[in-house]
Amino acid sequence: MHLQWLTQHGIPFTLIVEYIPLLATVTTTILSIVLARATLRYAEASDKSLALAREEFERQWSPELHIKLERISSRQTKIVVTNLGKISVLLQMVQLRQLSMAVPSLRSLLNEPLVGGYTWTDELGQHLFTCTGDDYEGQIAASITFYASGRMYRTDWFRFQVQVRHGEVHQLDPVNIAARRVQTLDDDENLQQELAKDVVKAKATNA
Repeated sequence: MHLQWLTQHGIPFTLIVEYIPLLATVTTTILSIVLARATLRYAEASDKSLALAREEFERQWSPELHIKLERISSRQTKIVVTNLGKISVLLQMVQLRQLSMAVPSLRSLLNEPLVGGYTWTDELGQHLFTCTGDDYEGQIAASITFYASGRMYRTDWFRFQVQVRHGEVHQLDPVNIAARRVQTLDDDENLQQELAKDVVKAKATNA
């Protein structure tokens, strides 16, 4: 019946047969475009999910330390280092400096393991006065150099407001936390040389 209707309206059957592959091609192309767009959207969603998962993993397992200087008494102070990450680290060196000085006035060598989520403390003793002197009022900064997963890192400088009068500590308060995360120092040849010099100096002193 449909064939008779087409024939009556002057549309040859052979022409219809010839157009069937064209219609099939157009339909296939449209479906391919739709599937390609759906695949791209799925790939973008997968990439975002992987990026978020990677960021979360790095945040949890990347090394991150927090430094705090505390006043115990007028003559006693201590340093508190907290490992905020899950990965264990090996503390190598504490550095103290006045903000007006580019070079640290104190470098104290360490070899202390610090498990993730735990805290390491030690009395500064005369180390603080080595940095400040017997009379000083202003800001000082502290930084830690450490190993983690076979690589060397250094924290940013944590700042503290300190007031020392006649060899007594009257004030020692934190100013702010570090502005940047820990930095890798494997490629810092100057720091490697400085550490080597400090180790040799420490051995000579102990001898």
